[in-house]
Amino acid sequence: MTQPQPFSVSDAAAKRIASVLASRRQSAAGQNTPLPAALRVSVDAGGCNGFQYRFGLITQAEIAEDDTHFEKNDVLVVVDPASLELLEGAQLDFSDKLMGAHFTVNNPNAASSCGCGTSFSLA
Repeated sequence: MTQPQPFSVSDAAAKRIASVLASRRQSAAGQNTPLPAALRVSVDAGGCNGFQYRFGLITQAEIAEDDTHFEKNDVLVVVDPASLELLEGAQLDFSDKLMGAHFTVNNPNAASSCGCGTSFSLA
């Protein structure tokens, strides 16, 4: 029996992350600044439902030893151990619709979420 992945990245999310990383790397070319290497996905206390998702580009130096790495189409996504517990079985996706483009997390652990999709509560 195959174990379910603790967290996954959709093709759409990987494509958008690759695009953002390439754009940031291009704008930083020739400057003496560290280049972004990955997208960090984390869960923080707060938001209108108790927890909220955070997304941020990080450099290689900002990747912690205890982070879990998820690769999809040559794109790296990292998640810290505490957040990974709340994201077990979830998938990072990217939606580009009339109302706007944004990352979403399809999280089976969320009992409810807010309208913007960045805040959730547990059952």
